[in-house]
Amino acid sequence: MNNPTSHGLQHASAMRLPLLVSLLTAMTVLSAPSASAAGTGVPRVVVNILVDQLRTDYINAFMPLYGQEGFVRLLHEGRVYTQAEYPHYRPDRASAAATLSAGTTPYNHGIVGERWLSRETLRPVYCVDDKAYPGLQTKDCSAPTYLGVSTVGDELKVATEGKSLVYAVAPFRDAAILTAGHAADGAVWIDDHTGLWCSSSYYGKTLPTWAAVLNGGGGLAERLKSLSWKPSNDLVGNFSYFLSGGMKKPFAHKFVGESRFASFKTSGLVNEEVARAAVQCVNGTMIGTDDVTDYLAVTLYAGNLDHRTVSERPMELQDTYVRLDQALAQLIRSVEQKVGRNRALFVVTSTGYADEETADLSKYRISTGIFDVERAAALLNMYFVAVYGQGQYVESTFGTQIYLNHKLVEEKQINLAEMLERAQDFLLQLSGVKDVYTSSRLLQGAWTPGISRMRGGYNPRYSGDVLIEVAPGWHYVNKSTRENQLVRESYIPFPIIFLGEGFKAESVSSPVTIDYIAPTLSKAMRIRAPNACSVAPLQ
Repeated sequence: MNNPTSHGLQHASAMRLPLLVSLLTAMTVLSAPSASAAGTGVPRVVVNILVDQLRTDYINAFMPLYGQEGFVRLLHEGRVYTQAEYPHYRPDRASAAATLSAGTTPYNHGIVGERWLSRETLRPVYCVDDKAYPGLQTKDCSAPTYLGVSTVGDELKVATEGKSLVYAVAPFRDAAILTAGHAADGAVWIDDHTGLWCSSSYYGKTLPTWAAVLNGGGGLAERLKSLSWKPSNDLVGNFSYFLSGGMKKPFAHKFVGESRFASFKTSGLVNEEVARAAVQCVNGTMIGTDDVTDYLAVTLYAGNLDHRTVSERPMELQDTYVRLDQALAQLIRSVEQKVGRNRALFVVTSTGYADEETADLSKYRISTGIFDVERAAALLNMYFVAVYGQGQYVESTFGTQIYLNHKLVEEKQINLAEMLERAQDFLLQLSGVKDVYTSSRLLQGAWTPGISRMRGGYNPRYSGDVLIEVAPGWHYVNKSTRENQLVRESYIPFPIIFLGEGFKAESVSSPVTIDYIAPTLSKAMRIRAPNACSVAPLQ
């Protein structure tokens, strides 16, 4: 005889089972990574724009010189974070590009700078060099080998099972590769020696067709023969910002000689060249033609010609910003024309540094001096000899970093932590030294904001054992690396600007760091953030 109670329970369970399956299915769909633009709110194309040395004060100062579709539109229609900064000490173009793409600091992603010292060879290593991957239209062998974590573009590829298109366009090799990531369809840049748009065999056996078109008819090399950089309009120069010495004569620069292409890449004209290439990429590929989100990383330039100071080339810098404004407008307009005004998402930010001025501070009785890194290292080695006996304890220097001879330390059975503490105490006594950070202090010391920023820019595999922070106003020189740099701690103001799908016009004054861009873009595309990114998306 059947038990009616048991039968009822079985019936109820059977009724609940389809409902449970439906709920689980729905939860799975909602939680799974997706980059499909078929639904509302997901951009069809994401354009991540990094502008080398972009500054907020210059953007605002030259506002009367702009059109309506570049900076003006970005600032009025976008969500503008006005106080952006990098989460690590002294970013350069390479470390900035990697941080932007990976959403984390060099401590995790490994790109501590454009160059660092190899502990094995004691020779400088360029951040994207890799002999295993010959260049396409260039002699440089390149790959993102040293980039130790995933990027936004990588995660997009994973989420869409390779269906998304991911490209990077930049004047510079490091920026192109580090913003493209590991899984990109292509990364192209301008070769320093030929002026050709080039790439690496890492991304494919041949140069992308749309990039090869740019090299037609002799490319940039042919055009430079008759090209002259002059002010783009009559207003450039009739503007008093940092022209205290009176208005300057109009300039006209020709690009000649062996360094002509490298020089061109520091001119305002390079932004037109990059924008042209980026638009060619958009129009010459299937970007934005289906419901799978695509990704384009673009690097532009806002520094001065040949890295000269503002006082030397004030008009040139003004014109660079005018041409940058035009390039941004062209890129935004072209993407929106292809995919629709409400189906694209743009983000614009800076590398967060600027070429330093070279003024003689002593002339104005400002405290200054010269800190010789190699001399400091030699003195440190003499001190170690007095303490531990004869030996070459200091192996090499790079920038303001000192590398110790770990093999000798092990052979003599010296306590490395004790040795580093001695080094810190000794170097702090030298003139021009603000602070000294040892590897043990960075990895095991008590947390402070200063320690956090220094640790962010440090990587155990590539950084030195001792990092010297030179006092502001002092020059540090390193003859081995041919560095001579004036130290300045002044904050470089720059923005983060989001324009497009999902972002309303708003000005946000709360400080924010660059590593928040990657998870924010990931959220917009409904994919996972890069694997070393630990911060939450911006709301």
